[in-house]
Amino acid sequence: MFAISLGDGAELRPLEPWRAEEFLTHMDRARDLVDEHIRFAQLVTDPASARAVLTSYAEKQAADSGRIYGIWLDSTLVGGVLFPMFDAANGTCEVGCWLEPAVTGRGLVTRAARVLIDWAVEERGMHRVEWHVSSANTPSVRVAQRLGMTRDGVLRQSYPYRGVRQNTEIWSVLAPEWRQRPGAE
Repeated sequence: MFAISLGDGAELRPLEPWRAEEFLTHMDRARDLVDEHIRFAQLVTDPASARAVLTSYAEKQAADSGRIYGIWLDSTLVGGVLFPMFDAANGTCEVGCWLEPAVTGRGLVTRAARVLIDWAVEERGMHRVEWHVSSANTPSVRVAQRLGMTRDGVLRQSYPYRGVRQNTEIWSVLAPEWRQRPGAE
């Protein structure tokens, strides 16, 4: 089995369809926090929908257009990171994340996102990695900042969520910037 240590008992692993029940149980714990800013939790409400979400990402991975990974802490699925969009031909991808409330503030998402960005830039030759986030999602904005991304701009009132039009911030890092960041090998 594939797993990458994130330190402190945390691991990054592929989140595959056979883990649908575990994913659903995790999403039930994470739902309130995740649903605060994104619709992702609304997609996972029962075993069939959990499997459907994971199957859609398995299909994206097979088509080289996206991927999803879970973050396990002490053998419990507590969050994840993903490529909702992966365009190898144009060298651009987007990284996203979610996490359970009980494990926020530990740097798990930042460490996991670094692994994804390293892989995208170094292994797949991506030139631009994006991070799309609601302006109201301060913790996710802070992750983009910790990753050394630059805020490219704001798509004002770009989508309705919970009856309110949301602003979407677009953050990015380019491959040369990623390779030159402090601590890069």
